[in-house]
Amino acid sequence: MSEPEVKTESRSARKHRDILEAATQVFLAQGFAGTSIDQIAARAAVSKPTVYKHFADKQALFTEIVTRTVDEAAEPVHAEVASLRDTGDVAADLRDLARRQLAMVMRPRLLQLRRLVIGEAGRFPELGRLFAERGPARTMADLATAFRGLTERGLLAVDDAEVAAAHFNWLVMSVPLNRAMLTGDDAPPPAAEIERYADEGVRVFLAAYGAPPAGRR
Repeated sequence: MSEPEVKTESRSARKHRDILEAATQVFLAQGFAGTSIDQIAARAAVSKPTVYKHFADKQALFTEIVTRTVDEAAEPVHAEVASLRDTGDVAADLRDLARRQLAMVMRPRLLQLRRLVIGEAGRFPELGRLFAERGPARTMADLATAFRGLTERGLLAVDDAEVAAAHFNWLVMSVPLNRAMLTGDDAPPPAAEIERYADEGVRVFLAAYGAPPAGRR
């Protein structure tokens, strides 16, 4: 029996990853305008031409950082939202989703990147749109689809799925997220605080959108 093939990262792929990580650190520490390709190259321990071999310019590098960071954070949430269609306990599964979604959004690096993208929105509005489309907007679109399905199953009573998705999203995360964005506090909230905001958000959501008892339909 032959040995399984072990895939190794190529030298080029490793350098690409190292440049992205170095650039992320410099951007988050110094902002977009305060960051130079020279600084990124030095942090990544590569030459300046090597950075340009992988990325056309500083904006292209920042765009890939935004895309990768948001996608890495969002993919687990999307998978969990999709699984809601098979739920047997909508309240419990919504609480689990809300807790994981809020914990993900409150990760320090994602908070820092969100703050940086907002700060650069005047000069680079396309980056703000990219962040929104691949992050919050995609999540709320998936939630809307899930809520339509749960309404068809009689587990929710939703007339406007898009509005309901926005209500769910912001009932859960508005207070801790706004606090972190406005104060610059990137320390992850304690687990008890995550659970408090998630569980209370779901409770209020279900008070508005929960299906009525069978005898009252």
